[in-house]
Amino acid sequence: MGILVTRAIHRKQVNNSINFRAVFKFEGPRIVTSAKGEDFNQFKKQFGDDERAFGYIRVQTGDEMSRRAKFLLVTWVGPSVSVLKRAKMSTDKALIKDVVSNFAVELQTENIGDIELRNFETELDKAAGAHYGTGVRS
Repeated sequence: MGILVTRAIHRKQVNNSINFRAVFKFEGPRIVTSAKGEDFNQFKKQFGDDERAFGYIRVQTGDEMSRRAKFLLVTWVGPSVSVLKRAKMSTDKALIKDVVSNFAVELQTENIGDIELRNFETELDKAAGAHYGTGVRS
């Protein structure tokens, strides 16, 4: 399977944006970058009921004492995806992880309600470890 997701997305665009998002989808036998940018609503609209996709987002986490960028990988398998295509996702995910290897949290879902920025921030905060401040988010 060819994969058309480049490391340039990670090196250049991800590191220059506070809240970068990218979505990778299937185009025939290839995985391609189907969307990228900063708007979370546009990110969320990329996940259809009959689609398989991967989302990669960068979120600023922490409190007033310690701000840091954290990355999250979402594996999306829509509720209408066939059993055969669902089964192939583990192999396909391995290909994505070869390119997008820097993430603190990995989530898999088929429920669009799970794709909420607040949910992602909560999961990233749990993975971050120490919290030094008063709990006030900046």
